[in-house]
Amino acid sequence: MLENPKINIKIKLAALWTSVTLCYLYGDYFELYTPDKVNSLISGENNLDSPIKLLTASIILAISSLMVAASVILKPKLNRILNILFGSLFTLMMVVIGMYSTHEWYLFYVFLAFLESMVTALIVWYAWKWPKEKSNS
Repeated sequence: MLENPKINIKIKLAALWTSVTLCYLYGDYFELYTPDKVNSLISGENNLDSPIKLLTASIILAISSLMVAASVILKPKLNRILNILFGSLFTLMMVVIGMYSTHEWYLFYVFLAFLESMVTALIVWYAWKWPKEKSNS
């Protein structure tokens, strides 16, 4: 039998945030291959057509990226709260994006949004079920 050691909750959460962040990045990258995307980037007529929208998108990706490290570094109470908060927010965000990505060229986005919402829901689940310390009684 192969050993299957118990994985610390912090490592599980960091791994899940890493996975979902990579999916976000792959989705944005694959979008470059959709018709007229490159032209819209050149013309400036796209979803990120203002400094505020670019900043907002940067903050969203920064949160998921920083949650990788935060999940390992932060103390359990704050860690749990942030994972539940951001995991819930990102789950909702991806469900909405998936529902509105109905064009046939965006089926990959629907798939990734579904996958990402499952991963972030799993983050919320693990954070919610965070193991309690065993008392020495």
